[in-house]
Amino acid sequence: MSTVSAVLITLTCILVPVSLITVWVHDIVLDNGRYVSTVAPLASDPAIEAAAVKRIAEAADAKVDGAQVTSDIAAWLESQGLPPRVGDAIKSLGPQLDSAVDQAVTKLATRFVESDRFETVWTEANRVAHTAVVHALTGEGRGSVEVSGGTVTLDVGAAVEQVKKDLVDAGLSPAAKIPEVNKQMVLFQSDKLEKIRDGVHLLDVVGNWLPILTVVLGAIGVVLARRRRRALVTTTLGAAAACLVLAIGLVIARRYYLDHLPEQVQSPAAAAAIFDTLVRFLRVSIRTALVLGVLVALGAYLSGTGRLPRAVRGFADRTADSAARWGAAHGVHTGKVGTWVDTYRRWLTIGVLLVLALIFAFWNHPTVLTVLLMVLILLVVLAVLALLAATGRERRDEAVPKG
Repeated sequence: MSTVSAVLITLTCILVPVSLITVWVHDIVLDNGRYVSTVAPLASDPAIEAAAVKRIAEAADAKVDGAQVTSDIAAWLESQGLPPRVGDAIKSLGPQLDSAVDQAVTKLATRFVESDRFETVWTEANRVAHTAVVHALTGEGRGSVEVSGGTVTLDVGAAVEQVKKDLVDAGLSPAAKIPEVNKQMVLFQSDKLEKIRDGVHLLDVVGNWLPILTVVLGAIGVVLARRRRRALVTTTLGAAAACLVLAIGLVIARRYYLDHLPEQVQSPAAAAAIFDTLVRFLRVSIRTALVLGVLVALGAYLSGTGRLPRAVRGFADRTADSAARWGAAHGVHTGKVGTWVDTYRRWLTIGVLLVLALIFAFWNHPTVLTVLLMVLILLVVLAVLALLAATGRERRDEAVPKG
């Protein structure tokens, strides 16, 4: 392996996980539609629902003071001539009123959060909020998400107003005096947020071009190698190993983040759900790249000249020959097609590989299932080619005069 080839292959292995991150940033973090579709299911996540109920209840109840309400009622009764002991009795009901209000608010908040209305509010809030997140990362746009000092908060004011309306409709008239609020629910906090702005901007500019550049560099590195098949195996296994390192890094980052949540984050469970949701597609991409790398390396190895690859291919050819002989004995013939496939089998195999590679390249966000489907199609096509080639050899052997 030449020095230039080794450098390019090493660079490719390093750039593969970086490419996955750039695609994730470009398609998930900075794309409004995909981001909203990603976080929309969180509206029905139990941890998010519990955190939202608590935050909405706190916000709606912030201005309902049972002691003040009962004191005002007692003062009015005393002004109408009732004895002070009646006023004292009314004042003693303050805690009970607070408890009743708390229960009513929590009940209505729970009913609202578990309804389709909250899903609508959540989705729309995140749609608008995403602009502010983009602003936090790139300096462009704003929304109902505030970003300050590395803390990202979502405005739940709309949900509070809806709960206030439900309280009034339920007959709790003091709730009508709740003023407009601008309550925030902390979604994310990191003191590194400001420092990653430049990196996110660079990743956004690079966008989808870095994966293409990575593939080109890897291909050049393999072509320049003295032993190309071994270079291909090294490249794909190295890329898979780099993806494994990235996957481990995500696990460590998640654990570190959840272990160091600031006090502003009201619900660790909700924070974990949001983290897992936002990086879900990145995890899928990592697993896909890892599986793809291992399978390509395995395919390249089995196409080599080693003892095991030759034995595997020999077994496959013998099986195909046996099937062809059985077919010929039962009157099944492929004619000139089999002979033609036998002659151009190598080029047909290369053509099938190129077609599948192009399909995979243009597949929108492939998964491990996509890779396995491609492998299954490849194996079926290779089996058909092997069988056709075997019938061609059988036909050619029959045409050769015996003796």
